[in-house]
Amino acid sequence: MDDELLMVRVAELSYDENKTQDEIGALLGISRWKVGRLLTQARELGIVRIEIVHPRARRLGLERTLVERFGLTDAVVVPAPDDPAAVLERVARAAADMLTALRPVPRILAVSWGRTLTALAEALPDGWAHGITVVQANGGVSLNRRSGGAASVAVTIAQRGAGQAVLLPSPAILERVETKQAIEADRTVAAILEQAAHADTFLFTAGPCDPASAHVENGYLTASDIAELARRGAVGDLLGRYIDADGNIVDPQLDARTVGVGLDRVRSASRAVFVTAGDAKHDIARTVVSNGLCSVLVTDESTARALLEEK
Repeated sequence: MDDELLMVRVAELSYDENKTQDEIGALLGISRWKVGRLLTQARELGIVRIEIVHPRARRLGLERTLVERFGLTDAVVVPAPDDPAAVLERVARAAADMLTALRPVPRILAVSWGRTLTALAEALPDGWAHGITVVQANGGVSLNRRSGGAASVAVTIAQRGAGQAVLLPSPAILERVETKQAIEADRTVAAILEQAAHADTFLFTAGPCDPASAHVENGYLTASDIAELARRGAVGDLLGRYIDADGNIVDPQLDARTVGVGLDRVRSASRAVFVTAGDAKHDIARTVVSNGLCSVLVTDESTARALLEEK
């Protein structure tokens, strides 16, 4: 029996038949030490691949590569589930696990809103923190009947962390610059924005520039508005601010009507946690990560591999 075939037989007996190294050695007429060496070689050559398939498993190799490539302080990458519809739930669970394990525990946490953070909030266990203050980082009062989404994210995270939520009483995008300036000049709103801007941790997601955007769903923009933003180079929005592949604001007039913390503050934050899931967000995810808009990334395996592809 040649060495390669012997390696395959050893691997089959070990992993398919659950034989011990002593048993394999006796069956094949070789020492247990050689059995161990052949199993190691089989893994190194890719003949044997060991995969941890638990829903809360992580892809540590991809995490290390992302940290090195983009200068992150940490990355969490979860395996892609068989059902694409389960990607968001799995990433949200991983983000909740990561948030629970953060040290030092956030004292003031500034949060965005959206489907991803809604799922994250629901995945957090009671008692994940003690006495935390959760501040809404951008406007989110809905202009249609689907109200409460932005506020519920902050409230749920705060309640499960035995703390308090500080809500921003404003729509995400206003129709007139003058209205936005008046709202931000209000003493109460100004104090909330100041508190969010100086949070020790930011927690946010980002949305793609497509008609399924939460801004369309919540009545801030129309599908034609989104099409025009895409034509001008927008790849998506972060905290309601539409940016191109280089992280630049694509429509200054729209940005001037957007209520919330500016991206310069997110970029300079000591800890900015970006949570993203799904193929539709690959472009905006690449922009956020490659332009220094986050220090911690939580995502799925498909997104991680897309980020590492040369562009």
